[in-house]
Amino acid sequence: MDFRTKIPVEEGAPKMEHASGVFLIGSCFVENIGKKLDWFKFKNYQNPTGIIFHPSPIRRFFQRMSNNEAFQKKNLIEFNDGWQSLEAHSDMRRNSESECLDALNSALMESREFLKNTSHIIISFGTAWGYVYESSDKIAANCHKIPQKKFRKEISSVQEIVNDLEVISHSVAQINKNAKIIFTVSPVRHLKDGFQENQRSKSHLIAAIHQFLERSKESSYFPSYEILMDELRDYRFYSEDMIHPNDLAIDYIWSIFSEKWISEKSLKLNEEIDKIQRALSHRPREENSPTHRKFLTNLQTKIEEIHKKHPEITFS
Repeated sequence: MDFRTKIPVEEGAPKMEHASGVFLIGSCFVENIGKKLDWFKFKNYQNPTGIIFHPSPIRRFFQRMSNNEAFQKKNLIEFNDGWQSLEAHSDMRRNSESECLDALNSALMESREFLKNTSHIIISFGTAWGYVYESSDKIAANCHKIPQKKFRKEISSVQEIVNDLEVISHSVAQINKNAKIIFTVSPVRHLKDGFQENQRSKSHLIAAIHQFLERSKESSYFPSYEILMDELRDYRFYSEDMIHPNDLAIDYIWSIFSEKWISEKSLKLNEEIDKIQRALSHRPREENSPTHRKFLTNLQTKIEEIHKKHPEITFS
C-alpha cells in the first residue's frame, strides 16, 4: 500500500550534459538547484543580478539581453549612502553610481555571452505579488529596504504573467533559438503576503505557465512546487522556519529533476564526481601519514582521468 501521492513528471528533452551550459534565474529555489549543479560540476550561470521573485523584472532582464540594452544612470537610485537598481537584487548595491553601473552591465554582458551557447534555461518564479515604486510604473525586483510607503503593492493577473513569458521566450530565441526553457514555481511560500494571498499568487503563476505552454511546445514545466506541497506533505521536509525546504527535500526534488532532465551519460559521471567531491571534503586525522598520502595520490589520479575525458570539469 502506497501512503503518499506521486507527482507525475514529464520526461525532459533534450537532456542536459555537463558541458551543455545551464542558465538559471529567479527565486531562491534557483540557488538550491544551482548548488547541485555546482557540486556535480555542470557548466552553469546563476542569478547574475541576484535573486528575483517576480516574472516582470525577469522579463525585463531578458529584454535587456536580447536588445543589448545597457543599464543607465536613470535606472539607478541612491538610498542610505548606496546605489542600486530596482531591476536587481541588493547584491548589486555599490558605494558609487559608476561601480553599480559597472556591476550591472558586466552581469548583463556575461549573461548574454553565456546564453548564446547554453542548452537549458531554468526559470523559477516565486510570487505574482509585485511592488511598484512611486516614480515608476514597473514592478521592482527588490525594494532595497526603502520605506514601504514608497511602493504600491499589486498582484499580476494570469494574462499579464503570460505576456511576460511570451516576451521571455521571444528574447531567448533572439539570442539562442536552440535553448530549452524549463519553468518552475518555487515551493517556498511567501507567507508575509498572507496565507490566502500566497495561494492566490502561486495559482496565478501556475495557471499562466500552463496557459503559455499550451501555445509554446518548445518550453517545459517542472513541478517543484507540487512535489513539495503534495508528495512531500510533511513538515519534516522543511527547515526550522517551516517555510523553506530542507536539505532532504532539496535532495529529493533534485533526484527527480536529474532522472528526468539529465542524460544517462552525465548521471553516471555524477556518481564519480560525487565520490571525488566527498573525498575532497574529507578531513583526515593525520595529514602527513602514509595512508593519507596514498589516499591523495589515488584521488588525484581519478581527478586527472575525469579531466582528460571531460576537460570542462575541474576540481579545486
